[in-house]
Amino acid sequence: MTAAETADRFDPRAIQDKWQQRWAAMDIFTASDDPDDPRPRTYLLDMFPYPSGDLHMGHAEAYALGDAMARYYTLRGHNVLHPIGWDAFGLPAENAAIRNNTHPADWTLKNIEVQAESFRQYAVSFDWSRRLATCDPDYYRWTQWLFLRFYERGLAYRADGYVNWCPVDQTVLANEQVIAGKCERCGSEVIRRVLTQWYFKITEYADRLLADMAALDGKWPDRVLLMQRNWIGRSEGAEVAFPIEGRGEPVTVFTTRPDTLYGATFFVVAADSPLADELCAPEQRPALAEYIAQVRKLTDIERQSADREKTGVFLGVHAINPVNGELIPVWAADYVLPDYGTGAIMAVPAHDQRDLDFARAFGLQVRVVLDTGLADPAVSGVATPGEGTLVNSGPLDGLSKQAAIDRIIEILAERGLGRGAVNYRLRDWLLSRQRFWGAPIPIVYCDGCGEVPVPDEQLPVLLPDLRGQELAPKGVSPLAAATDWVATECPKCGGPAKRDTDTMDTFVDSSWYFLRYCSPAFEYGPFEVEAVRRWSPVNLYVGGVEHAILHLLYSRFFVKVLHDMRMLDFTEPFTALVNQGQVINQGKAMSKSLGNGVDLGEQLAAHGVDAIRLTMIFASPPEDDIDWADMKPDALVRFLGRVARVAADVAAASAVGSDPAAGDVDLRKVTHRTVDEVTRLVETTRLNVAVARLMELVSAARRTIDSGSGAGDPAVREAAEALVIMLSLFAPYTAEECWEILGHEPSVARASWPSADPALLVQDTVTCVVQVDGKVRDRLEVPVAIDEDDLRSLALASEAAGRALAGRGVRTVIVRAPKLVNIVSA
Repeated sequence: MTAAETADRFDPRAIQDKWQQRWAAMDIFTASDDPDDPRPRTYLLDMFPYPSGDLHMGHAEAYALGDAMARYYTLRGHNVLHPIGWDAFGLPAENAAIRNNTHPADWTLKNIEVQAESFRQYAVSFDWSRRLATCDPDYYRWTQWLFLRFYERGLAYRADGYVNWCPVDQTVLANEQVIAGKCERCGSEVIRRVLTQWYFKITEYADRLLADMAALDGKWPDRVLLMQRNWIGRSEGAEVAFPIEGRGEPVTVFTTRPDTLYGATFFVVAADSPLADELCAPEQRPALAEYIAQVRKLTDIERQSADREKTGVFLGVHAINPVNGELIPVWAADYVLPDYGTGAIMAVPAHDQRDLDFARAFGLQVRVVLDTGLADPAVSGVATPGEGTLVNSGPLDGLSKQAAIDRIIEILAERGLGRGAVNYRLRDWLLSRQRFWGAPIPIVYCDGCGEVPVPDEQLPVLLPDLRGQELAPKGVSPLAAATDWVATECPKCGGPAKRDTDTMDTFVDSSWYFLRYCSPAFEYGPFEVEAVRRWSPVNLYVGGVEHAILHLLYSRFFVKVLHDMRMLDFTEPFTALVNQGQVINQGKAMSKSLGNGVDLGEQLAAHGVDAIRLTMIFASPPEDDIDWADMKPDALVRFLGRVARVAADVAAASAVGSDPAAGDVDLRKVTHRTVDEVTRLVETTRLNVAVARLMELVSAARRTIDSGSGAGDPAVREAAEALVIMLSLFAPYTAEECWEILGHEPSVARASWPSADPALLVQDTVTCVVQVDGKVRDRLEVPVAIDEDDLRSLALASEAAGRALAGRGVRTVIVRAPKLVNIVSA
């Protein structure tokens, strides 16, 4: 077969089976745990998938990106850890088991095998020896062990609290799992309930979670850091104690604007909070009960909407403003949430819009205490927050905002009525789930001993064998129905006890899995400390921005706790982070309801793995969305054919080992500049531009073969070999085939990344673009050091530019030496 026939007939699909089998026997990507291995270690990790079915288009993009980076560092001579596992607990498996009358493990493990086979077909360079699944008892044993260590440190606790309850899935949802008032999983309206639940005290680490982000600046996407900062939501202000008529203890509220205390003209408590029930006068109880029934129909989003009409009930009691002694009415309202602080606020209607709307709805006093130069809010209906000079505020009059805040905090402290304080939007992590398919919480309850942790030697607490309708939602965890499993013996006194019947949020499993990869078979702890110190933290983490808050924040929290336990010597899990965009179709997210889904398997069958991988990489920068309707995988198939033709031409005309120094200098310069630029582009994850540079190198090699020194020129072989090695990041099957065609033993992954000769990077000439009225009319090869006058003269002398001017005069010439001249006609 001739080289031209090689290109015309090249089908990247035809070589996939051949190389899958050969790679499987070669064990190329297994990381070495030898502490004496001299190679630099690089830990590169893709966010592990949930096994809900086969891989989809989003996976194709994400894993193409991560694999390109892993292959790059392997070729650079690094000892690369690039493992794979599955986030295998979760509600979809439970629902599938109910539908199919099976155990959730059946569906889960089947899907894991389907995805594993697809990953192999997709040629991802995983270290398969470290494969794990979070539903494996050998894994969740250590999830339970970590829970108990948190419990011992006071970081895991049980408390009554308001929770988000999904009435369809019959389970508790974390705040982050409620999207616009609906369950993120099933889309049903979420309601509020009071339940006794387990929490992790993540708020204890709020300051550190904020402060340590400074080390991530420039290494994590700015938007992810901003999302985390906003979620933690640190606010400085004051805690202020308001005495209440008939109550021995004052009620403390947090405010970021204690300077406006003299403007507090009423007091609001969350209608559905225990505090409202406690404070309510007997004659107002019927009205409060009726109002609470209405409030419980609302989501938190609806309650806090600025557009909703304000509603409330007077509780028949008064609070005392601690700075001026005024009696102010206490109201119950829905716009205050029961789990925000104490469930109460001081209302300053002149300077807070929600308070003003409430005051106007119920005819309450509005007092201006901040002169902002704007209209009186009582008249305009527009509150005036922000900066200003204090008025009607006694000792604060005439002070600026910050000076007034400082002074009022001093006054409150002197009177024992308050203090400066910091508050957080972040709430403790609610981890209890009324589900079966998760890690059981390792606590038992004994009438005599109370809460008792399961001893380490009794871990894991295994799930019972429930299946089918035994798993159907009943308002309590399915585990509660397994009475033989629930009944147990108290580890402390030996008496009868009951197991906790909730399971842990699956985010607990994924908050430490990256540590387990370092020693997945370790039997004496969640990970071998020395192995983690050798490999971690993760050098580069690749995954979707949808995990910006939950997974990443929880993983950071876990690592900080483990650092405090002296199990880790670092405080951040992921040194660098890359988020990939979404693969959409026709401008919209793919969905069955829209009928715009694209099947990855069909795309791979039609175009081959390499073409799909290249399409994903070449389409855009990693963080941008890809609209599959605009993609042309066939164009990448043709490009791969051109690469194969270059390799075939070279193989037919030259031998391995020829000295490129005697070859075409111009092509060598192109090759070495390409190597230099692609190296820098890959290290900054500008992978789409790197592919574009490889396309340019193919064109340069083709020109030299067809109209230059020919395929036998050793510079052409140098270009072809460098091309194939670099292409292997993105199109491993084609690269491997071409490597063999060029006369090398497989695998190309064991080759060395090409190096650029600095002497060949020096440019004697550059291409200058000549424009006429902004349109490109000519290209000139000019010396790099050409001055503006000479470049102007050359451009004006261009025949092509003269034709474009068509006899018109020249008004001005814009020169940007040495690469651009724009001639503006008169």
